[in-house]
Amino acid sequence: MLPGVGVFGTGSTARVLVPMLKAEGFEVHALWGQSEDEARCLAEELSIPFHTSRSDDVLLHPDVDLVCIYIPPSMTRQIAVKALGIGKNVVCEKAATAVDSFKMVTAARYYPQLLSMMGNTLRFLPAFVAMHKLLADGYIGEMQVCDVRVYGPSLLDHSYGWTCEELMGGGGLHTVGSAIIDLLSFLTGARASRVHGLLRTFVQQKGLIRGIRRITSDDFCFFQMLMGGSSSSSSGVCCTVMLNFNMPGSFVHEVMIVGSSGRLVARGTELYGQRNGSRSEELLSGGGGWAGPESKDMPLPHLQGLSAMVKALRQSFQAHEERRSWARGPVALAPTFEDGLYVQTVVEAVKRSSGSGEWECVEVMSQEPDPNHNLCEALQRNKN
Repeated sequence: MLPGVGVFGTGSTARVLVPMLKAEGFEVHALWGQSEDEARCLAEELSIPFHTSRSDDVLLHPDVDLVCIYIPPSMTRQIAVKALGIGKNVVCEKAATAVDSFKMVTAARYYPQLLSMMGNTLRFLPAFVAMHKLLADGYIGEMQVCDVRVYGPSLLDHSYGWTCEELMGGGGLHTVGSAIIDLLSFLTGARASRVHGLLRTFVQQKGLIRGIRRITSDDFCFFQMLMGGSSSSSSGVCCTVMLNFNMPGSFVHEVMIVGSSGRLVARGTELYGQRNGSRSEELLSGGGGWAGPESKDMPLPHLQGLSAMVKALRQSFQAHEERRSWARGPVALAPTFEDGLYVQTVVEAVKRSSGSGEWECVEVMSQEPDPNHNLCEALQRNKN
């Protein structure tokens, strides 16, 4: 039996997620919006029977057992932790900081019987599922280099909001780069040990965002990651990622992995391969077109991946009574809250590197930091 769903968010993801959930047999019982008007308008548009701007009204709804959270990153941790604490399954987007991510991990560990997964839809895109299998089967030999390029129009909202603020989780690195960091870990089976990055905000004011308000979120980001090996070792897979959201025209999404005997490259939703000695690429996955809903605000790889994720959710809940474990079955592909903590740690290391100009080590938090630690250090320095 499929659980009833409560959706947090009224943005572009929620607009396409609700019809996908309904198409797979889920009943969406409740919708939360930051204002009553936002919630009411989208609930009427998508035929959702209950709407509210009070989070507890959704979490305590008697028919809601699965909560999908697609709201500003600064609010994600609070809702996700509370949802798990009252026995709800959770699918959510990224948090704003590594500390918030750690608190989500702690909550998930207390309730292992509940589903707790990050909503990085790229892992479910058929092209990347096929790439993951081919890499494991040795299609390209030993992995050496990953090269990712994502170009597109501005990620900013028309009015001033969280997307404009770096501290609230806005910007290309946090919004899109985090999905790429997670994807590369999924594909390579390794995690970054060191990173080096550069962030820029080329557009600081535009349209209604002007005067004393300035945009602080990045619209250009370039970073390198050394995957696997130790922080002092030169071994491992070398990854380069370039994100540019000042590009007019169509969205470009390309992920290429080169190995000792060939390469695999995903362009949009299609996967191509070429072995050493071959004169041309071969189409390995995709190319059949997309018959699902359209969204002008969501690129096709993320849209098609979201559809595949919803199908995996339906299959997993239908079989869960027999397996009693989320670690097997379709959602085993999904990133866990632990993966979310790792990704946020890499994002913050890239930001530190952009400020310092140096390579930064990636050290995932094992316990929540003491909030008084930095204050004590500052007082000690002043004393000396």
